[in-house]
Amino acid sequence: MKLLRSRLLIVASIATIISGLLVGGTFFKGASAANASSAPAATKHARINCELNTSFCSEVFDSYKVFGNYKYVGHDEPSTLFYSNQPGSGNQMQYELRLPSDPAPTPVSRGKSFNFQLHPAFWFGMAMCDTQSYPELLSNCTPDSDKNIVDPAISPNHPGTAFMEMQFYPPGWAPWPAGNSCAATQWCAALNIDSLGLNPVTGKANNTACLSTVGEETVNFAFITLSGVPHAPANPVDATISTFTPNPKTDLFMNSGDEIITTMHDTSSGLQIVLNDLTSGQTGSMTASAANTFGQVKYNPNGTTCKNIPYDFHPMYSTSSEKTRVPWTAHSYNIAFADETGHFDYCTNVNSSGACVGNEGIPGDHEATDGDDVGCFPASASTLVQVAGCLGTNTGFDGVPYQPLWPDGNTQLHPTPIQFSSPLTGYDYTTQYSRMAFEADLPRIEGTCDRSTGVGCTLIPTTDDGISAAFYPFFSTTNKTDGEGCLWQLGNHIPGSTNDFGQNNQYGQLLTLSYTGTGGHPFTFIEDFRQILSRNPCQAGD
Repeated sequence: MKLLRSRLLIVASIATIISGLLVGGTFFKGASAANASSAPAATKHARINCELNTSFCSEVFDSYKVFGNYKYVGHDEPSTLFYSNQPGSGNQMQYELRLPSDPAPTPVSRGKSFNFQLHPAFWFGMAMCDTQSYPELLSNCTPDSDKNIVDPAISPNHPGTAFMEMQFYPPGWAPWPAGNSCAATQWCAALNIDSLGLNPVTGKANNTACLSTVGEETVNFAFITLSGVPHAPANPVDATISTFTPNPKTDLFMNSGDEIITTMHDTSSGLQIVLNDLTSGQTGSMTASAANTFGQVKYNPNGTTCKNIPYDFHPMYSTSSEKTRVPWTAHSYNIAFADETGHFDYCTNVNSSGACVGNEGIPGDHEATDGDDVGCFPASASTLVQVAGCLGTNTGFDGVPYQPLWPDGNTQLHPTPIQFSSPLTGYDYTTQYSRMAFEADLPRIEGTCDRSTGVGCTLIPTTDDGISAAFYPFFSTTNKTDGEGCLWQLGNHIPGSTNDFGQNNQYGQLLTLSYTGTGGHPFTFIEDFRQILSRNPCQAGD
């Protein structure tokens, strides 16, 4: 298929460009510098560019098939999956979350790390109905129903599917957009719904007008606000720079260490997210409704225009199991937590186009850039921690996230861990999920991995120097401070951990998934490592 490959960055103003949102960058697509003064920046169309800005997009099953033959930077997602046969467990749940804290911003030194370096985002996920999304074969999708379970190995006729990621963004570095921080010291959050305009049976993507305007993988995006109303259009056709620009007056901003109750449930108008900050007393929300400007991108491969269809996004499934998956993503999950990692590396010299033209690597271990360092910002662009670096890096597996710089109890040098409970479901959110799984999409993104045979697929990824990465994070459990229940955490050896599940061995064995191919014929890929536990070892407390 022929896709347009423009990689222009959203341009809000010349001042914004100077502050780090560089024309020709890779994360956002919108107005060019030449046209930046021709219309008010806030009204110019803008979008998250999933072709390269993968830290904020769902990982596709095959980047070559979707995005074509050019350098693609995938993203790394160590995950926990939660399973339950309880009706409603696929569309209604509640988590407890403690936001992690960072060490002091100065001095920056070798051996020191910050949340923005380890994860540009982390999220809670859920499969959604979207009749204009892959596989484009059915005209309807029954919300909140296991009637939507269709194995691609048996039939291509799966209802159109999107994936929701309730994302949290760390403070302290280059500002949104196109960085990953809303503020110097506070966290923010956004509701993302990712769809894919591709029919795998015919091999047809959407029309050229849509591909050039919104891309093939599209994102409905809205920051969580205090009023529950987005401050700009959420749908990808009508989105503007304001859609992706956080506003501390309207959005929910949260402090490191805050305890957040995250509730996700369906309503008559679509999925609703509610974040209740128990520490600050503030509450933010967002409903994925047509009234809130959410919408589908009309799939019309023979058309000449790109059209938004106002739409209420509802959860796809009733329950959560190995069968309730999104049939176009690399991961196998429905209800899950994932950490977006692998994206940060230092750069000694960032040019005016947002590219690393100096050396990459942690302080004291610099080497020549290897070409995977894109989406870069100078130290002067940072909101707090004055370091230069790149967010589009991953393929070398040698950036900060692949060093032993994860939470380990040393809070002078490393962040505290993200801590979250297993979800609770049921009418009053008291029903536990009975099983869980660990999953990592390393086979999907490892350059050494043969996804047909499994040869070269490793639990510790191989760097571009041909050696194993210095470190890969793993999940562990800990007891809540009040003794009422258990929490998950991700990092290194963390004092107080009660179980680390074999560290990297927790991710289990190679997982082969079925997908729909040309003519409706199924094919398989090895996409992940996965280990399913027969019981959920970390029960949520009261």
